Amino acid sequence: MRMKLLACMFVAFCVTYQATGETQTLRRKEETMPLESLRQEHPRIIATDEDWRRIRALVETDATARQISEKLHADAARILDEPTIEYELVGPRLLTQSRRAVARVYTLSTVYMLSGEMRFARRAAEEMLAAAAFPDWNPSHFLDTAEMAHALGIGYDWLYDELSDAERATIRTAIVEKGLRPAEPLYKSDSWQVACDHNWNQVCNGGLTIGALAIAEDEPELAAYVVENAVRLLPNALMSYAPGGGWAEGPGYWGYATRYTCYMLAALESALGHDFGLSYMEGFGETGYFPLHFSGPTGRTFNYADGSDFPRPAAHMWYLARRFEAPVFASYQRRHIGQAEALDLIWYTPEDESPAEAHMPLDVLYGGIDVVFMRGAWGDDETTFVGFKGGDNDANHSHLDLGTFVLDLLGKRWAVDLGPDDYNLPGYFGAERFTYYRLATRSHNTLTFGGENQARHAKAPIISFGSTPKRAWAVTDLTAAYAGHAESARRGVALIERRAVLVQDEIQATGGQSQVTWRMLTPAAVEVRGERAILSQGDARVEARIVGGDGLVFETAPAAAPEREGQQPDVTELVIHMPLVDAANTLAVLFVPVTDDADGIGEDLSITPLNEWDEN
Repeated sequence: MRMKLLACMFVAFCVTYQATGETQTLRRKEETMPLESLRQEHPRIIATDEDWRRIRALVETDATARQISEKLHADAARILDEPTIEYELVGPRLLTQSRRAVARVYTLSTVYMLSGEMRFARRAAEEMLAAAAFPDWNPSHFLDTAEMAHALGIGYDWLYDELSDAERATIRTAIVEKGLRPAEPLYKSDSWQVACDHNWNQVCNGGLTIGALAIAEDEPELAAYVVENAVRLLPNALMSYAPGGGWAEGPGYWGYATRYTCYMLAALESALGHDFGLSYMEGFGETGYFPLHFSGPTGRTFNYADGSDFPRPAAHMWYLARRFEAPVFASYQRRHIGQAEALDLIWYTPEDESPAEAHMPLDVLYGGIDVVFMRGAWGDDETTFVGFKGGDNDANHSHLDLGTFVLDLLGKRWAVDLGPDDYNLPGYFGAERFTYYRLATRSHNTLTFGGENQARHAKAPIISFGSTPKRAWAVTDLTAAYAGHAESARRGVALIERRAVLVQDEIQATGGQSQVTWRMLTPAAVEVRGERAILSQGDARVEARIVGGDGLVFETAPAAAPEREGQQPDVTELVIHMPLVDAANTLAVLFVPVTDDADGIGEDLSITPLNEWDEN
């Protein structure tokens, strides 16, 4: 059964979970510890001895597994000549060093487990001992602490037999005193770092769980306390995947959050024999579809919120493919074999299928986060793709971007999201956040009134969505975003003939509002021809046409930010300034590929009111 009440699991100590097609019940008596079923031998976290035997055999028989293994061996050899991590903060964060430790320990330990070459085990031990010698793991920014606990937990577990008694004691003490003990007050108060509904929850609870499971036989009470509370609080974040597996923090933080969720679930399963039913919470089993949908045919993502649009490898897609028997998830990560890491090999599965073979829909609405993806076809690098969002300006890592979209056509991205700026800018996560160009409304592909930001706490629901063989569409209600400027504001995006894209706005202005600005950021060279604009990237061309709104013309402006902020000299703002009247105002822009087979698309297009789109 789908688990919706797991947040209460360690209150009643009764969890129902689904396994192998049957519903089973885990009941814990009051005196029973959550680690009662702990596997006693090492390694027990994520990969056991049985797993390592399977992996070694797979490397011998599977070409992809062998390719990953060879890459890891080369990576490990390079690490041998690099200095160990140092206690060095960047801004308020030790996170660069923690993540480096995670990557190095996984790589070196994996190569040792495959090859038996002691030099890799000894170099991993050096890395862990260097981290153990740090004065702390920067608990003021607790992600740093959790990731370091993860690194040392994995190395301690996997290399247990190769560490001396003194080394084990040093590493174990560091995990306890620099990782788990600092977490105790967070759990006692249900502090936001471990109890929130976004990526911090998964990273903190996942990293701490791995550290606790590694040393559980020596610190049983502390380890049980950490695991019990991590399992109790993880559902706060897992509920954010409901209903369909989307993620409000955007593709970049979907990867971070989901990776640590998979670390934690895999660690619980391997060390305890079950994951307390957490993997069956609503939406999580479907989340592997999300990166397939948010990646355009160019490979670039719809990178709303604080995320770059370059495609990111996601080794946890192998885990999701195996866990939920969904080989299509594996197809995403197979494209990133050249960037493989240790978990690509540990979680690798030879089975996969393409989105087309899996009959995935071309268009999808993620209702929990109000984001839509539409495309012309699967498996065609030059097909049309549009990502479009309403959403919630209060979502963690959000920008003030309700109504924004990205657009791929002819193998190029034409409408872009600039992504995040430098996290170390003053007040980036505080009072100054939305003063920065890349986070403000004016740098997104949406509307502004008087150059002002959207309302800080506004939500924009998707109120209409449809998909037919020839056409797909979505409409969002932006009224709350422009409170004080518009009595109502709606934006619709339609994919027409699976080739062209229509962006249509309808605005009922409040008194005193004289003009609204429509804006799209593009990396293309732009040639303005009044109500038309030709966008060019190499030999590819797209025409933008104003097809609704009398007497309007395109203009251009540089995508200029103040000097201390991130710069984007190769991006242009394509702009329309529309005077407003008291009656309803409509502005519609059509994007059409300039190709012989696209001639005539949209030439006879009639502009239909958004509230009638469902009827067409």
